[in-house]
Amino acid sequence: MTRALIVHRAGPGVTVQDPGRPGYLAYGLSRGGAADRLALAEGAALLGQSDALAVLEMAGIGGEFEVTEATRIALTGAPMRASVDGTRIAWNACHRLEAGARLSIGAAGTGNYGYLHLGGGVALPRRLGGCGTHLSAGLGAPLKAADRLEIRPDTGSRTGMAVAADDRFGGGTVRIVASLQTDLFAAGERARFEATTFRRDARGNRMGVRLDPDGPGFESEAGLSVLSEVIVPGDIQITGDGTPFVLLNECQTIGGYPRIGSVLPADLPKVVQARAGETLRFSFVSLEEAVAIEARARDARKSLRKRLTPLIRDPATIADLLSYQLVSGVTAGDDLERSER
Repeated sequence: MTRALIVHRAGPGVTVQDPGRPGYLAYGLSRGGAADRLALAEGAALLGQSDALAVLEMAGIGGEFEVTEATRIALTGAPMRASVDGTRIAWNACHRLEAGARLSIGAAGTGNYGYLHLGGGVALPRRLGGCGTHLSAGLGAPLKAADRLEIRPDTGSRTGMAVAADDRFGGGTVRIVASLQTDLFAAGERARFEATTFRRDARGNRMGVRLDPDGPGFESEAGLSVLSEVIVPGDIQITGDGTPFVLLNECQTIGGYPRIGSVLPADLPKVVQARAGETLRFSFVSLEEAVAIEARARDARKSLRKRLTPLIRDPATIADLLSYQLVSGVTAGDDLERSER
């Protein structure tokens, strides 16, 4: 019998995702894939496997799951309360889930998108080069109770490891580069855009998010006369009323609204994970700076496996063991809370 994940309960935004389907823009299909691609890399590092494998993406809330055979799992992205048969388990970590045990994943405490990774990855047929759900293109559908997903063979065995999550939750400053249409905005408008604090609007999905400025909207010298052309995730369109929209993974492939800039891929998870009401600011960087930033981000993803730490440390490996308070006030709950930070 094939190893499988059984869905007993799923939030409305639980889908299967992978890195996406590049190369189909000319045919009207955007890349799609996981909203927070860094979370894919973190889970792959925890399980020692490829970040191209399919995972479960959970938008806002998870669900309840069971495996038919013992399976390694990892939890990354927006921290959600997770437990196995009622016992809390750490986020940003990998665990062994026994056959028949119930994995329950609740609502996100911060951020928007959490991820459940399975040792071996979800086994789904590849269509157009990927197996992730692309809702706006009609490829796949959200998971629901009673769904059963086959799991590919797992060649790894390590569990009980944690990864320090990159700080991308709670908004902050996002770096952008000039787009082909940035010069359509006067220098004063560009400077005001950088000086403006935006709040993430409640309206948003995997196609894009609306940002509300703390002042008036923005105008381009071309108005709305821009011809439609190729657009990609990260582009910041300014609509007719001057409101910015940051395009995300399932955005359309062409658009006619002027683009004031484009978010660096390394910073796009910060936009993705900002919750409604949280603040974002934008800072232009040169193309040369952007290339260097992306190179550092790529190196950081590659080094994730070297930066894993055990959830439970062996006292024999702690050089300054005698400097720790080992008795007073220590509880299992304290250890768990520390492991989740």
